[in-house]
Amino acid sequence: MKQEYEPRIADILKKASDRVPIDREEAVTLMKVRLHTKACYAIMEAANRMSRSEFGEKGENHFHIGLNVEPCPMDCLFCSLTRKAGIFKEKIEFSMAQVIAWAKQAEQQGADALNLMTTGTYPLNRLLEVGRLLQSETRVPLVANTRDINHREGQALLDAGFVGAYHAVRLGEGRDTPLNRQKRIRTIQVFREVGLQWMNCVEPVGPEHSADEIVDLMLLARNNGATYSGIMRRINFPGSPMERFGMISELEMARLVAVSRLVMGAVPKAHCTHEPHTVSLMAGANLFFPEVGSNPRDGKTDTGKGRGTGIAHCRQMQREMAWDPSRPSNCF
Repeated sequence: MKQEYEPRIADILKKASDRVPIDREEAVTLMKVRLHTKACYAIMEAANRMSRSEFGEKGENHFHIGLNVEPCPMDCLFCSLTRKAGIFKEKIEFSMAQVIAWAKQAEQQGADALNLMTTGTYPLNRLLEVGRLLQSETRVPLVANTRDINHREGQALLDAGFVGAYHAVRLGEGRDTPLNRQKRIRTIQVFREVGLQWMNCVEPVGPEHSADEIVDLMLLARNNGATYSGIMRRINFPGSPMERFGMISELEMARLVAVSRLVMGAVPKAHCTHEPHTVSLMAGANLFFPEVGSNPRDGKTDTGKGRGTGIAHCRQMQREMAWDPSRPSNCF
């Protein structure tokens, strides 16, 4: 069949498929390809082929447990857990009995990791306690999702049983958040230096974000050796100050997932998309995050009763798209 897209796109796709790292200008070129074009579907196909070759058809599920809810003083504009959002009025910490029950259920259902998320002021010592207890109760690898930390705190996470940490330099960091971009990057370096795997996603993507700033974060993930990366779109909760920008579609997210996968090349052990949906599973994604507990995209205290997708549903979506969630994890 006659190729009906620019030779430049074909050259970039061949380079990426040959596991030669594509550069910033090439990544931006892919970002500017329009939806519903043959070039767009060629990008998705190349990313899909790369992931299936690298990841051995494994469908990953890292089970998110949001440990606490509070009106968080960090006031990130895209987060439903902030004081300014006004959705949550009091501090709530899920009981250890509930957290253990969630963790054991996830283990029984085949979770590949437990991702423990906390708000910005949650005591690190408490997270360490939860980690130690879960390490004794399950065999599932533990991943922390918490505030910026130093080397001493990173070593404490390792000692408590955590094998990795999720940490993202968010789009709009320092503008839509009160946090410092360089401090976030230093924390990523801390993880690597103490021996924690660094988990990442380019997030929270909205229509207002430029190709250049999105590519910057894709390259940050590749250059710092993220165990996984991918794309998470911003979900606008009712009353969100970001509502005026709208949201990207799942199809647009799949296009970005594909570009991100080609940028990451041979670096990652998995590639994620969030929230779980099928179309990105044809565009290079193989990793989902089933969710319970708190969730910065939800107005429910327990997202398992709201937006969160259960692990059984995630595994079924993967099977429908010929990813096998029963295979061993590539990440640990």
